[in-house]
Amino acid sequence: MANLAILEFLALDVSGDNYLSWVVDAEIHLSANGLKDTIESGKTPSVEQNAKAIIFLRHHIHENLKSEYLTVKNSLTLWNNLKVRFDHQKLVHLPYAKYDWLNIRLHKFKFVVEYNSALFKISSKLTLCGENITDAGMIEKTLSTFHPNTMILAQQYRERNFQKYSELISLLLKAEKNNELLLKKHQIRPTGSAQLPEVHNTSFRKNGRGKGHRGGRDYGWNHGHGNFLGRFRNQYNSDHLKWQRDGYNNSGHQKWQNEMSIEGTTRREY
Repeated sequence: MANLAILEFLALDVSGDNYLSWVVDAEIHLSANGLKDTIESGKTPSVEQNAKAIIFLRHHIHENLKSEYLTVKNSLTLWNNLKVRFDHQKLVHLPYAKYDWLNIRLHKFKFVVEYNSALFKISSKLTLCGENITDAGMIEKTLSTFHPNTMILAQQYRERNFQKYSELISLLLKAEKNNELLLKKHQIRPTGSAQLPEVHNTSFRKNGRGKGHRGGRDYGWNHGHGNFLGRFRNQYNSDHLKWQRDGYNNSGHQKWQNEMSIEGTTRREY
C-alpha cells in the first residue's frame, strides 16, 4: 500500500485490462521528464536517460510483470514487449465501447452532468481503441436522444447549428439550472395560491374573540356583560341549574305548580 501511494498513476495490471489508459499516462510522464526518446524507435537516448526510463516503467507495472521482465534492461525493449503482449486490448474493449455508445440516451439520465460524464467516458474508450469521435458526432448523439415528448425542443437546438459539443452541453446545463430554480420558487409559493391559513387565524383572534377571550373586554357577549342576549342566556342557564340542583324533574315541576296554585288560593281567601 505504501508503494501505491507514491505512484504517479495506476500501475499496469497483470491482466492488461488497464493497458490502454496506462500507455497514455506513461507517455505523458516520460515526456514531462524529458525521457520520451527512450520509448521511440530511431532515437538514441543516453545511458542515464535509459536508466531513468527503465526504473520508471518497472515502478509502474505489476509485481508479476516486473518479475517476468526482470532481465530486460532497455526501456524501448520493455515498452515494445508490453505492447505486443497487451495491445490486443483494443480489440477486446472496442465492441463494448461501441455498444455503450449506441445505447446511451440523454433522457435516461436524471441530470445533464451525469450524461455528459458518461458520454465522455465512452468517447475516450473509443478513441483509445482507434475510433475517431468528433464534436459533430457527439452533438448528433445528444440531440437525437432527447425524450420523445421534447423532440420539438431538440429541433430548436438543432437549428442553432452548434459547431462544438461544449457549446451545446453548456446551454443544456444552464437550462437545467434555470428549470430547477423555477421549480423551487413554485414549490415555495405556487401560482394563484391563497394566503396562508395561519394568517387568517391570527387576524381572527386579534379582531374577534382572541384578545377578549377568558377575561378580556370583548368576552362579554358569551357571558352577558353589557349584552341583552348574553344576559338572557345567563338567566336561563341559572334557573335551569337551580331546578336540577333542587331535584325538580317533570313530576317535581308539576308539584311546584300545585303548590303555587294552593298558595294563590290561600292568598285569595285571605
